[in-house]
Amino acid sequence: MSDAPNDDVVVRLDRIYTRGGDLGETSLGDGHRVSKHNPRVAAYGTVDELNAALGVARLHAAGTAHAAWLERIQNDLFDVGADLCVPPPPEDDQRNRSRLRVSVEQVAWLEDCIDTVNASLPPLTSFVVPGGTPLAAYLHVARTICRRAERDAVELAAQEPVTREVITYLNRLSDLLFVLARAGNGEGGEAMWRPGASRS
Repeated sequence: MSDAPNDDVVVRLDRIYTRGGDLGETSLGDGHRVSKHNPRVAAYGTVDELNAALGVARLHAAGTAHAAWLERIQNDLFDVGADLCVPPPPEDDQRNRSRLRVSVEQVAWLEDCIDTVNASLPPLTSFVVPGGTPLAAYLHVARTICRRAERDAVELAAQEPVTREVITYLNRLSDLLFVLARAGNGEGGEAMWRPGASRS
């Protein structure tokens, strides 16, 4: 990166390794040092895992109507991670205005996307067996990682402050990934759970 100042630069990485984490600690976004098994680190680590899974799904979404959605979601997940890596101060604290936090508008966009996709899908009469096309299968993998990210965020919120919209965003995102996976399988292309089908 250039040495010239740029107010738009949020992150600057001049070195990839720093040796700062060799003893099992890492720095949060506000500079506090914590263990790498800290629940906050676990929460944004799972969000990072989710983002990587969506990167694989995007490989199979190229040329589809929803490829741009997945690209936007991947960028928004960095917002989620940035939010999680800095504990929110009290609501009346002025520092709230200077930190990147997940917004209600980002959640609302997910809801609009869910409604749009779901309107084109047939009603469900059973649970969907994950699989089908490569795109659908990878979206199902991402969906389950998203659910784990949500559980990690909820577990963290039971111990420390977490922005409410983070948990709501992850909840809505898992729903969107579910309907996108259904759409990725096309009409008649998804397998359904048949209760007790293998029993004698």
